[in-house]
Amino acid sequence: MAPRGPVLAASLVRIARRCGRPGCHCATGALHVGYYLTRTVAGKTRTVYVPVELVDEVRGWIGEHRRLKAVTRELTELAVARVSGHVRARKRRAGRT
Repeated sequence: MAPRGPVLAASLVRIARRCGRPGCHCATGALHVGYYLTRTVAGKTRTVYVPVELVDEVRGWIGEHRRLKAVTRELTELAVARVSGHVRARKRRAGRT
């Protein structure tokens, strides 16, 4: 269950916006695009800018977090099944069904 690399519990969002300068091309044309990480800290959403050269790498870190969450869910299901099987076996040994 060891991570294959960095793990990041966050979401990556792409935001297009106008900068507000009247002479900028974004006032009438294409918007400025940026990537940001969002995550919840103490009940509040926190946002961190991600430089474009790190976007693919950060996506991999987020994917690794999702993979580990899936593995953890699977291990939890196996552990619950083992406990349930043990309880059923004890009842059978005790003569209950």
